Amino acid sequence: MATRVGYIGLGDMGKAMASNLAPKGFDARVYDLNPAPVEELAQAGAKPASACREVGEHAEVLSVCVPADAHVAAVLLGDDGALAGMAASSVIAIHSTVQPETVERMAAAAAERGVEVIDACVTGGREVAEKGELTLLIGGAEAAVEKARPVLEAYGTTLLHAGPLGSGAKLKLAVNLLTYVNWAAAAESFRLAKASGLDTEIFLQAVRENGQLSAMQQRFIEGQKLPAEIAATEDLQRFLTIQMHNAEKDLAHALQLGRACGIALPAAGLVSQDMARIYRVNDEGRR
Repeated sequence: MATRVGYIGLGDMGKAMASNLAPKGFDARVYDLNPAPVEELAQAGAKPASACREVGEHAEVLSVCVPADAHVAAVLLGDDGALAGMAASSVIAIHSTVQPETVERMAAAAAERGVEVIDACVTGGREVAEKGELTLLIGGAEAAVEKARPVLEAYGTTLLHAGPLGSGAKLKLAVNLLTYVNWAAAAESFRLAKASGLDTEIFLQAVRENGQLSAMQQRFIEGQKLPAEIAATEDLQRFLTIQMHNAEKDLAHALQLGRACGIALPAAGLVSQDMARIYRVNDEGRR
């Protein structure tokens, strides 16, 4: 019998990840507040759900991919949360980028029902998710990770088990810190080249030849190259604002983790204050 999988959170990444489940033979039940991605995945073989608890009642392995810590708690806890419907020995995989303490709090609540939790943060982007080729950064007990592994491998080709519960969240925050600091450097150097009158394609060729610009940074620079009138369009601003909020949240979590570890992260603090400029969001309050 096919593994019963639940998936809650069908945004940009969640829908891309969940789109792999039914086609790869899993008995998948999916839920999101927005009915459009639920209907789209249902057309591809997943079963639509009308509430989080319904997904929990179905799932042997439950994947959660929602924006922030408060959303993770909202979909899992309470009488209407997914956890209330889950059977003992089930596993919850939290894919959201959250504080390690949030993962631990969800695990404590789940343990009361005999349910295990792992943090399985994802990196790679939507297109990679659609191909089922994500990298997953995982924390949790070995037995729980192994139980969830067939599901995780439906959308991830590289599974890095970083250690005990919370290790995946810690690793994701460290990785994201490096990403955003790199993007800040790429954006500033590109702006300097452009403002000084240089041919920006020559500049990009120079940093590619030196190995200073990664493939991820090159994709980011494409957004910097867009004309101002295109960057300012309503649809693009809406998308960029979401990305900015995610970045600010992730960097705030990294700074909090740094404080808990007793170390300073001055570059992260500076970059966290400049995300509107980096993402070209028209928000004077953040510039």
